[in-house]
Amino acid sequence: MPNILIVGATRGLGASLTKLYAASGWTVYGTTRSYEKPDGFIEAVHWITSTDLMQSDVGSTLAARLKGSTTGPLDLVIISAGVFTTEDFAEGPKWDDEVRMYTTSSVAPVFVVHQLVKASLLGKGSKIVLISSEAGSIALRTDAEGNYAHHGSKAALNMVGKLLSYDLKEEEIIVSLVHPGFMRTEMTKGVGFDKYWDQFHAVTPDEAAKSLKAWAEELDISKSGQYWAPRGSADIGTAEEVLGKDLPTPLELPW
Repeated sequence: MPNILIVGATRGLGASLTKLYAASGWTVYGTTRSYEKPDGFIEAVHWITSTDLMQSDVGSTLAARLKGSTTGPLDLVIISAGVFTTEDFAEGPKWDDEVRMYTTSSVAPVFVVHQLVKASLLGKGSKIVLISSEAGSIALRTDAEGNYAHHGSKAALNMVGKLLSYDLKEEEIIVSLVHPGFMRTEMTKGVGFDKYWDQFHAVTPDEAAKSLKAWAEELDISKSGQYWAPRGSADIGTAEEVLGKDLPTPLELPW
């Protein structure tokens, strides 16, 4: 039975992935910042509570707790946790918000992956999917204002994933950077982006989870270190402007 670790498993895309993989017969390990297991999930999920990506020891702590639970290397790791706080130039950026977004999106994943590899919890054929966003593409930014850390932290995550793919190439561990789609979540609603849901064809987290699972199943070493949109360009407002018309699905995104 294949096994998966989902970091950020209780909300949005992470929650949908957790339920989907558990229902598909996978052994699922899910992290939550809470001290208690969340309600409303399949009982078979193995919860790793008190996992906070803002803590410097998150990687070593997570690896140590997993080490005694798994029967072998993880087949798949999806790091889905994210934070989005809006910013604009007039009001100015907020230091604590920026630190939280960068740490969660692009600092903590390095420590998590590093410790999982060192603990032999990732090995030949293991796959790592880092949930990025088209917001991290510099080439696709033709007209944008503010939200510096949201865009910057995803761009930083893309670089992190690229570098990890080189470091893990000899061990044949695959690293994928993914824009899973513009989603109808509490996160996007909380920053006022629900006004764009219909215009940019936003999908539910369950829909995004299904396409992401299909992507992971086909993922191989030839795509390691690359940046893709499994659902294509429909929800990327500047895709045709930058990349042209009649774009394929899945779509490889520019850095």
